[in-house]
Amino acid sequence: MRSPPASCSEPRKDPMDIEQVVARAAAASRPFAQTAPRERAAALVAAADALDANAGELIDIAMRETGLGEPRLVGELRRTSNQLRLFAEVIVDGAYLDARIDDADPDYVIGPRPDVRRVLQPVGPVLNFAASNFPFAFSVAGGDSAAALAAGCPVIVKAHSGHPELSARTAGIVAGALAGAGLPDGVFQLISGQAHGVEALRDDRIRAAAFTGSTHIGTMLARIAAERPRPIPFYGELGSVNPVYVTAGAAAREQDLAAGFLGSVTGSAGQLCTKPGFLFVPAGTELDLEAAAAVAEHRLLTPGIGDAFARRRDEVSETDGVTVLSQGTVRVDDAGHANVTPVIARTDLATLLAERDRLLEESFGPLAIVVEYPDAAALPAIHRELFPGNLTSTVHAAAGDDIDALVEALAETSGRVLFGGWPTGVSVTSAMQHGGPFPATTTDATSVGTAAITRFLRGVAYQGAPQELLPPPLRDDNPWGVPQRRSPAGLSQKWGALTGAH
Repeated sequence: MRSPPASCSEPRKDPMDIEQVVARAAAASRPFAQTAPRERAAALVAAADALDANAGELIDIAMRETGLGEPRLVGELRRTSNQLRLFAEVIVDGAYLDARIDDADPDYVIGPRPDVRRVLQPVGPVLNFAASNFPFAFSVAGGDSAAALAAGCPVIVKAHSGHPELSARTAGIVAGALAGAGLPDGVFQLISGQAHGVEALRDDRIRAAAFTGSTHIGTMLARIAAERPRPIPFYGELGSVNPVYVTAGAAAREQDLAAGFLGSVTGSAGQLCTKPGFLFVPAGTELDLEAAAAVAEHRLLTPGIGDAFARRRDEVSETDGVTVLSQGTVRVDDAGHANVTPVIARTDLATLLAERDRLLEESFGPLAIVVEYPDAAALPAIHRELFPGNLTSTVHAAAGDDIDALVEALAETSGRVLFGGWPTGVSVTSAMQHGGPFPATTTDATSVGTAAITRFLRGVAYQGAPQELLPPPLRDDNPWGVPQRRSPAGLSQKWGALTGAH
């Protein structure tokens, strides 16, 4: 669970006019969509360079507003700027457009075929609700903004209340770089306040929205997006407990398991959407988790997150059948921020099943539960029952362990399945999937990696269109030089030949 944006009932504290903000984005939509790939890519690289050039200032602000450490923030900002550069490469490559050309074919076996050409085009203005726990990588210039800009969509970012100064400064740097690269006015804008975010979400000119945050706020916003007169896609990342399963063969590596588990649970004070919330081990497995008591306290991102963490600590520790291995501490400072140490609990599978309403809720912060199970054969069914939607699921197994059924269950319910290792640390790659079935996300798509761009594109087919009216990726002269999948006339006569059936 992440800290929600400010309450919908808060008074407006600034004079921003959402009508004007959305109007600027709408006016920029068509000219931005028509920018050549290299022009748009150059603008993303300019934004990345500007972020790097101002890294010292941005990291200082982020440390003060979030309480996160300098090494973590340095790495996160590097990830953010290089993510923009990666999307620039995707744009120039052009394969993401999925350009398809079917030449006219009077002898097409299903009946005469007209000239049909299909390409992915930008959906239009995108509203991005920034997250608290990644003040760079999932915030103003983070993955959702990068993907939408790469797709050719103007972006309006609703800043998170947990780091307002950083949001404003980052937006200024990015907007300035994009404008300096020649992109249209209105391509990148920042708004703040929950009321403003909801107002923008309801505006008919917004064509898609992205969100990372709490399940409560995410489902509320998803409902608004779905109930508009013209519903729009809402890509909400909500929450995940990311179970980890250890087989009897792997349980022998107790020392490595304990160290890896604690490192993954306590990194960034457990304020990561991929933090492992449950570790399943064979009954009788002894893990040395005493090191949790020696972990230094860490400030949580917002007072709201601190309150929720303290509540979850009490709920878990006071549940019958739960043994607390590391009680953890919660110290509230003068600014209202909670400074905490890890909470590690242990229980058995029967208790988890009986107390699922108390124990299964995501605990945002350094809290996790070790669960002893009696029979590995029951794990696939248990997983499907308790964890129907996850960002990640992990299995630690030894050579020769029979885990086929478990892996099948994990793949059905999770966006990423790990074999060994730990789920925290999401690499930005072309093959990454950071999403999963509900309740992990409202729409099962990825918000990390180059496939994230497809959320902000829609297919359009042109039939019998003159060359001069076709989008550049579909023209015969292919001025953008993008890959084109072409089906020439006469090809249908050979269907089935490659199967060897004839």
